[in-house]
Amino acid sequence: MKQPLAYVHPDAKIADNVVIEPFVSIDHDVVIGEGTRIGSSVTILPGTRIGKNCKIFPGAVIGAVPQDLKFKGEYSTVEIGDNNTIREFVTINRGTTAKGKTVVGNNNLIMAYVHIAHDCVVGNNVILVNSTQLAGEVCIDDWAIIGGMTAIHQFCRIGSHVMISGGSLVRKDVPPFIKAGREPLSYVGINSIGLRRRNFNNDKIREVQDIYRYIYQKGLNVAQAVEIIEAEMPATPERDEVLLFVKDSKRGVIRGYFPD
Repeated sequence: MKQPLAYVHPDAKIADNVVIEPFVSIDHDVVIGEGTRIGSSVTILPGTRIGKNCKIFPGAVIGAVPQDLKFKGEYSTVEIGDNNTIREFVTINRGTTAKGKTVVGNNNLIMAYVHIAHDCVVGNNVILVNSTQLAGEVCIDDWAIIGGMTAIHQFCRIGSHVMISGGSLVRKDVPPFIKAGREPLSYVGINSIGLRRRNFNNDKIREVQDIYRYIYQKGLNVAQAVEIIEAEMPATPERDEVLLFVKDSKRGVIRGYFPD
């Protein structure tokens, strides 16, 4: 399934039914799984691992060395799971000594011109809309949707089921289940539509709303809100996910939105 105008290094490990279009360049130390299609003019560099049934569109560059002045040529990888769609001119860089690898999970849609920098971790079922830019060591949890032309600061974490409006500047962590927008980026409600689409029932959605009322709408600081939530709300997976996220946040979570 390889076109004669493509270059594939003899040491690359390519499954038999991978489709490789013209002008593709695949270097050594590359592994590509069954059913994947590599579009024209894609460049795949050493240290790249791509799973099954991925679609990689023309012009993408995967596995380039990090854009990090601390990088000294150490061995590192890009690890991409199954069933991902990677659109035109996406760039995904290798890891550094910080984590050793950049990871993209399964079933993600990564739209055109997205950049995923060194040591990022993108979960499963994530949508990164056109021209979203991830700095180094950003973590995006499952089911998050990041609007187009969003820039995410190094080390930030985006929680599961989050929706961030297009054109946002993300400087702090965004906790699970919420919508974020405005400038500076702020809490603007829970992602109730997204949660219903993912089979959260009304009781669960009300529980999430109650959690964020303590964090953002009762005039409490984060530590006070966490203490009250732990004392007054029964333990559930959703409650514990929010509390663990907030407690583990290194950059602090985004603020609430208070209109003038």
